[in-house]
Amino acid sequence: MTKHFGNIDETADPTRARDWVKVLARYREPNTWRSFYELGVTIGPFVGLWALAWWALSISAWLTLAISLCNAAFLLRLFAIQHDCGHASFFKGRALSDWVGRVLGVLTLTPYDVWRRSHSIHHSGSGNLGRRGIGDIATLTVAEYKALSPYKQFRYRLYRHPVVLFGLGPGYLFFLQNRLPLGLTEKAKYWVSAMTTNAAIIAALVTIWYFGGLMPILLIFVPSTLLAATAGVWLFYVQHQFETTLWEADEDWDLHEAALQGSSHYVLPSVLQWLSANIGIHHVHHLYSRIPFYRLPEVLRDHGSLADMNRMTLRESFANARLHLWDEKSKRLLSFAEARAVPTT
Repeated sequence: MTKHFGNIDETADPTRARDWVKVLARYREPNTWRSFYELGVTIGPFVGLWALAWWALSISAWLTLAISLCNAAFLLRLFAIQHDCGHASFFKGRALSDWVGRVLGVLTLTPYDVWRRSHSIHHSGSGNLGRRGIGDIATLTVAEYKALSPYKQFRYRLYRHPVVLFGLGPGYLFFLQNRLPLGLTEKAKYWVSAMTTNAAIIAALVTIWYFGGLMPILLIFVPSTLLAATAGVWLFYVQHQFETTLWEADEDWDLHEAALQGSSHYVLPSVLQWLSANIGIHHVHHLYSRIPFYRLPEVLRDHGSLADMNRMTLRESFANARLHLWDEKSKRLLSFAEARAVPTT
C-alpha cells in the first residue's frame, strides 16, 4: 500500500525543495550505538597515530612528520563529528551532543559554542545575498565588485586567491581567528566558549611540551592541524562555491531551495568519503541538517533524484578554485576573466 507523508507520496520523489523536508524527516533519528562506534573508530586511530608519531621521534623526524600528516585525516573526521554534534544529529540528547562537541573542539581548535552559532547563521542564510558575512566565504556579485575602488578590488582578489584561501587562510582561521568569538562578541557565553577552549588547548600544549619538548608540537600537532584545516576549508569551499550554485536577493530567496540547489553533491572515492564523514552529500545535509552523517548515503540509495543532483567529482571540483563572482543575471559563479565580459549597467 502506498504511504504518504502529509500530501507527499512516499513512492515518488518531490520536485519542490520544501516538500523534500517531509520525506527526509524519516532519516533524522540517530542510533546511539552507531554514533559511539563512529566516534570510537575515529578518536581511537587519532590517539594511536599521535602516540606512534611521538614514538617515531626517536627514529626519524621525517617518519614522525609522515605519520602526523596521515593523522590529519582522522582530525578532519573528528571535526565532522563535532559538526554533527552542533546540529544535534549525532546523539538523541542535545546535552550529550554538546559536551562531546566541546571536547572535540579542543582537538580541532574550534570553540564549540561559538562555531555552533556561526554555523547556524550560515545554514539559516546560505545563498542569501542580503545575509552574507558570518560563517561563509566572502562572495561578491559582479556588480558589487565592479563598483569597488581598484584597491578594494585588489584586496578581494587577494582574499579569493587559492594561496590565501587554501594556503594561509586555514592556519589563520584555526590558529588565530578561532581564539576570539569574532562576530559574536556581544554575548558572554561565546567569550566563555572561546576562552575555556583556549585554556584547554594551552594546558594540552604545555603538557606535551613538559613531557616531550617542542618537537611533538612542531612535528605532530602543527602539521596535522594545518593539513586537516586546509582539507576542511577546501570541503567547505566546494560545498557552495560551484558554477551553478544559488544566490538570491533577500526578497527572492527561499530557505529550502537555497539549501538544495546551492549546495553540492561532492562525489568522493569511498575512503575520502569515509574520512570526511559523508559531508560531500551536502545538499541533503543543508536541506535537513538533523540527519546523522552515517544515514546520508541511505538517503541517496532511496532517492535517485537526490543522488544525481549537483554532482561534482574530485577532478571536476578543482576548477571551482577559479570561480569568484556571482552574476545575478546569468545565475552563475564566474571567474574574474569571465566577469570582465559582463556589461556594467
